[in-house]
Amino acid sequence: MRRRRLAGFVIAAATTALIAGCGSSSKGPVTLNWYVFPEPSGSFAAAAANCSKASGGQYNIKLNFLSTSSDQQRVSLVRRLAANDSSIDILAMDVDWTAEFATAKWVHPVPAALSAQIRSQDLPGPIQTATYNGQLWGVPINSNTQLLWYRKDLVPNPPTTWGQMITDAIELARKGKPHYIEVQGAQYEGLTVWFNSLVNSAGGQILGPNNTVVIGPTSRAAALIMRLLANSPAADPSLNVTMEGQADTAFDMGNAAFELNYPFVWNSAQKTNPAVAKQMAYAPFPRVAPELAPRVSIGGYNLGISSHSKHPDLAFAAVQCLTQPANQTTYAVKGGLAPVAASIYSVPSFQKAYPFHSLIKQQLETYGLRPQTAAYADVTLAIQKALSPTSNIIPGSVVTTLRNEIKLSLSSGALL
Repeated sequence: MRRRRLAGFVIAAATTALIAGCGSSSKGPVTLNWYVFPEPSGSFAAAAANCSKASGGQYNIKLNFLSTSSDQQRVSLVRRLAANDSSIDILAMDVDWTAEFATAKWVHPVPAALSAQIRSQDLPGPIQTATYNGQLWGVPINSNTQLLWYRKDLVPNPPTTWGQMITDAIELARKGKPHYIEVQGAQYEGLTVWFNSLVNSAGGQILGPNNTVVIGPTSRAAALIMRLLANSPAADPSLNVTMEGQADTAFDMGNAAFELNYPFVWNSAQKTNPAVAKQMAYAPFPRVAPELAPRVSIGGYNLGISSHSKHPDLAFAAVQCLTQPANQTTYAVKGGLAPVAASIYSVPSFQKAYPFHSLIKQQLETYGLRPQTAAYADVTLAIQKALSPTSNIIPGSVVTTLRNEIKLSLSSGALL
C-alpha cells in the first residue's frame, strides 16, 4: 500500500511538473514556419531574424526553402495543405496560385484592416494578383515584369513594336551583326507568359468572368507574332527550348541584339560580360499594336497564411513586418526582387540599383494578368501544349485548338 501511495505521489508530482513545464513553454516565442523559394541574397533570412526580434518574444520565423522551380514549389505546398498539415504558417504563393488556393480554402482571407492598408500602399498590379472574387487572399511581397533589353551599339533607337523589332533584327542579320531576339519559347510557364502578354497587349484576354473562354482575334494576333519570329532569321536556333536563364546567357555572350526578360539580367550582364553590359539599354515591352500600351503578364509572390496554421494572428503580424517598405527595399537592392509598395520607387538607393525603376512602376500600373482561375495549373499546360513548338504554330487553327483545350482543362479542375 505504501509503495502504491508513493508511486501515485511520484506520478502526480511528475504530472504537475510536466504541466508547469508546458505552461512556461507556452509563454515563449511561437515558431512560425515560412515556406518560400530559396532567395539567394540572404535578404529573406535577415528580415525573418529582424522581425522575430522586433516581435518582443512573440514569435520566431523559421525559413523552410522550397524548390527553385515554381511548379515544384506548388506541388510541395499543395500536398501538405491538402493533407491539413498544420506545420505551415506562412507560404509564398506564386501570383498564379491565388484563385486555386482560395477556392480550396487553403489560405485565410486577409483581414479587413490589413487589406485596406495594402490597397492604400501597393501598386495596382500586385494587388490584383492577390485578389480573387473581390477578396485579398495574400499579402504582396514582390513583383516582376519583363522589359525590352537591347544593345545600343547595334540599335541606337529601340523598337516600339514587335513588328519593328523583328524587322530590325532581320536587317542586323543581313549585315552579319549579332541580331537574335531572345525570348522564352520552351514548353513551360515562360511560354504562357509570352503568349498572354501578347494577347493582353493586343487588348484581349484568354479567360473572362466566370471562367468564360474568350480566345479570339487577339489570340490569333499573338500567335502570328510568335510564328513570325520563330520562322525568321531573328530567332535564336534554340528558341523552342529557351527559358529565362538561357535567354540571358545568350545575350551576355554577345549573340543577341534584343532580350525580353526580367530585371535580374541587368546585374547579370555587369558580372558576366562588362563589354556587353556597357552597351546594354532598356525600354518598355514592345507593343503589339502601335496604338495600344503593352500589358505585360506580371509575376512575383504573395504571402498567404495557411488555414491550418495554429497561429494565424501572429502569422499575419509577421507578414506585415516581412513586407514593410524597408524590407522590400532590401529585397530589391540585394535580391533583385521588384517591390510592390509605390513609395519605394522614389527611394534613392532603390533608384540607383534600378535605373529602369520608372519603367517597372509603369508596367505594374498598366499590367497584364495570366488567367485567374482555380484550374490555372491545367489551363497553362493546355496553352503550352498548343503553342509548342512555336515554329509550327498555325495562327488560324491554333485559336480553335486553344479554345477547345482550355475548356477541357477548366472542366477537370487543378490536379497535382
